Amino acid sequence: MENNTMATDPNKAVMTMGEWLITLIVLAIPCVNVIMYFVWAFGNGNENRKNFCRAGLIVMAVGIVLSLILYAVVGASLAAALSAGY
Repeated sequence: MENNTMATDPNKAVMTMGEWLITLIVLAIPCVNVIMYFVWAFGNGNENRKNFCRAGLIVMAVGIVLSLILYAVVGASLAAALSAGY
């Protein structure tokens, strides 16, 4: 037996290439992209886009945390070098 939930639920349907193209174009617009990531990740929409945006938000969060750690290490190194008189 075949499960017809994909045919009846548009949120479970596979996104077309055109839908992905529009999604990527919208996500390429500065400032709008962050808002749309949250709207699509936590709104009621296509599951494919929802999972993609959730993954994108996780990657952004990891990048921000790693950047903060890098800035802290570089800042501490610079402060130590300047206070040592080099």
